[in-house]
Amino acid sequence: MMRAAEAASFLAEHGYGAADYAPLPADASFRSYARLRGGPRPVLLMDAPPPQEDLRPFLAIAAHLRAAGLSAPEVIAADVSRGFCLVEDFGASTVAQLLDAGDDPAAHYLAATAALARLHAVPPPEGLPAWGVDRMTETAGATFLQWWWPAAFGAAPSAAVTAAFEAAMRAMLAPFQGTGFVHRDYFPANLMPLPDREAPRDVGILDFQDAAIGHPAYDLVSLTEDARRDVDPALREECIARYLALRPDLDAGDFRAAMAACAAQRHLRVAALWVRLARRDGKPHYLVHGPRCWAQLGRALEHPATTPLRDFLDAHVPPSMRQNPPVLQDATA
Repeated sequence: MMRAAEAASFLAEHGYGAADYAPLPADASFRSYARLRGGPRPVLLMDAPPPQEDLRPFLAIAAHLRAAGLSAPEVIAADVSRGFCLVEDFGASTVAQLLDAGDDPAAHYLAATAALARLHAVPPPEGLPAWGVDRMTETAGATFLQWWWPAAFGAAPSAAVTAAFEAAMRAMLAPFQGTGFVHRDYFPANLMPLPDREAPRDVGILDFQDAAIGHPAYDLVSLTEDARRDVDPALREECIARYLALRPDLDAGDFRAAMAACAAQRHLRVAALWVRLARRDGKPHYLVHGPRCWAQLGRALEHPATTPLRDFLDAHVPPSMRQNPPVLQDATA
């Protein structure tokens, strides 16, 4: 109730005290959103309760994206200490929702690719954390070793297995350390179509507060090898070609190798994340995405750049086990 009173006070201070308030579906974070109508202009209220959430990264990165000629929500008002923010409302439908409703994917994916190329071409803001070897190895181990492995094998991995996994992940990722802006969750659920704006501002970009410094290939993997939906291989290739055409400063071979390494890390981490969501958080419905992630991992492991991780898996995880652990299979039925 105290949080509701604080929100009401914040809204009243900025002319939205009498606005209609419609909560939006929550995500996995502590943040929540509501659509407001009846105030000075249509806006969203972001409720990011401290200390669990910090509005400052969102505010700083939103300003960076808009300065780069991209569409991040305009900030109407913000109170960092209380964790409230009024932002521009891009509309009711994400790209993901439109794709689910039957929209032609090509236009959406190619527009998102062009916006991503602009995002990566601009020097990143200062102060972003690193999304490099250390952090990528840590996050992969946190799901694969701590959750998938015990569910699959019935026991935690040995110290030797843990060391071998970390060495393999580090060896695979070490050649591909970037120094640019990485959104980290650049996929249709975090993108909004804005057809009245000129490219690349015709794509509204959301959920960017966890951005980091890393290799741009990671974001293109997130977009074209989505963990939650299938992307036609021909469209995926068209997006890669479009991105490389817009970034002539990049070596195509090196970039594709980086995509493979980033894909292997991401798909293994996320395939195991579904296990954590099922076992720890009581959300077994996410396991339906497991087969897709394991299949995507298999494709990534075909590239020579992923040899260290492929060798580790060949030594410790036979192909027949590269799936949702059987102990959880009933949860997907």
